[in-house]
Amino acid sequence: MTAPVFVDTNVFVYARQANERSRQPIAAEWVERLWRDETGRTSMQVLSECYVTLTRKIKPALAREQAWEHLRGLLTWDPQPTDAELLMRAREIEDRYGLSWWDSLIVGAAELQDCALLLTEDLQDRAVYGGVTVRNPFSLRVAEGIATYGNAPRTVSRHPLRGRPRRAAALPA
Repeated sequence: MTAPVFVDTNVFVYARQANERSRQPIAAEWVERLWRDETGRTSMQVLSECYVTLTRKIKPALAREQAWEHLRGLLTWDPQPTDAELLMRAREIEDRYGLSWWDSLIVGAAELQDCALLLTEDLQDRAVYGGVTVRNPFSLRVAEGIATYGNAPRTVSRHPLRGRPRRAAALPA
């Protein structure tokens, strides 16, 4: 069985940007694979950011209806809601690792969905936060990511970690 993979905003945006010749095919391949395996996870925060980015920040912007149809389909991934449990988890992550509030919400949502892998460009590649490993989706091949992180066990500690996150040791480049 393959562990769930959390997808951040930039992957969804690049997957829809035809003018991003180098990143679009890679992002689209990630999203397609996660759809097929039914292992893709995300959050309401990510979907909100994605809609704003697709309709207002990229050039050329998508029509609102087109962006909405894309996001409506992603609702089947059962995105993590921004609720009290996520806010409490994000606060712990912010304190423990010194991440920004928004990044703490992303990592917290990935943890709450038991994701072994978090695909994003916005955090340090190979950083480990609890049981979640961050990988830049454009430096990790889809097949490699699924195989390497597919069955990673979730680590739960009764004691808070201190200091900065550890880099994963001996991971393939």
